[in-house]
Amino acid sequence: MKMVMLVYNEALDNEVMEILDSCAVKNYTKITEVFGCGASGTHLGTDIWPGRNNLLYVAGEEEVAKKIIAAVRLLRKSLGVEGVKAFLMPLEELT
Repeated sequence: MKMVMLVYNEALDNEVMEILDSCAVKNYTKITEVFGCGASGTHLGTDIWPGRNNLLYVAGEEEVAKKIIAAVRLLRKSLGVEGVKAFLMPLEELT
């Protein structure tokens, strides 16, 4: 099993949800209004540092994870620096 973690600008929520839909992902965990600093700038949800991010986790089989990563790569090509990052982690179910 794998865990895909997506960190993305909240303005891209529709695009990210479309990726999950196109990969037939029905189960995920989404955390909204996440703050941070990265290559696309600082997002703290303030007047000085506007914008927020969302964080989304998908646990699943390796093939599903590969589809999500491939779709995110395509989205990143169209967006440039702003946008979305994907991380892949091994996952072990304990219960």
